[in-house]
Amino acid sequence: MMQIHKKIVLDEDQKPFAVQIPIKEFELLEDLIENYGLSKLMDDARDEERLSGEAARTYYESMKGHVEG
Repeated sequence: MMQIHKKIVLDEDQKPFAVQIPIKEFELLEDLIENYGLSKLMDDARDEERLSGEAARTYYESMKGHVEG
């Protein structure tokens, strides 16, 4: 398991309200979460109908206008 070097940030009442971690560990956590989400999405889509290459290209092209830039 990955070790996380965390620092607890306290408020003026000495109650924890935030955590600081090194940026490299944060980036590793982001990658882990993204990879988990992608694998979950792939598992969920496993039984869905697959598009042909041309249908997938057409769908992809239609979605380009809907992506925030």
